[in-house]
Amino acid sequence: MDTPVPPRPGRGALAARMAEILRVDHAGELGAVHIYRGQRAVLGNAPGRERIAGQLAEMQAQEAEHLARFDRLLTERRVRPTALAPVWRLAGFALGAGTALLGEKAAHACTEAVETVIEGHYAGQIDELAERDPGLAAELARFRDEELAHRDLAVEEGAREAPGYGLLAAVIGAGCRAAIKISEKI
Repeated sequence: MDTPVPPRPGRGALAARMAEILRVDHAGELGAVHIYRGQRAVLGNAPGRERIAGQLAEMQAQEAEHLARFDRLLTERRVRPTALAPVWRLAGFALGAGTALLGEKAAHACTEAVETVIEGHYAGQIDELAERDPGLAAELARFRDEELAHRDLAVEEGAREAPGYGLLAAVIGAGCRAAIKISEKI
């Protein structure tokens, strides 16, 4: 019995997939910048919180650099950003501020949960793009490494000691995965 040959992608399928990749990565970096903004709004000027304030500022600056690169890529490749950008700005800020209000460890738990999902997401894209667009794959690898550094710092700073860590990490991770799927398409 012959096995059916899977259909080949139609004209424009590769361009459409590239648009999804750029759109979702832009949305993710936009959300990340706003998570750190929310955390910094709560913890940034609090007495005795200089250490975490500096960490958050540094991580936000790296996310802003990633976002700026995706802004340029969207323009260069004529890809529209997600229509949900205003939602991701608000959701990111609320998530950042909300976890920071729960304390430093909860803020770090947020970072760990987000960066764990993002690392896997970037790893899949890097594999997918390695041959088709090695330059972009290399950029994504650098961004992934920076996201991993954020995750590792969060763990070192006690993310897993946050009250309700398991639930907090699970909810944030599920939200990130849902945002990825939605932002690819919308």
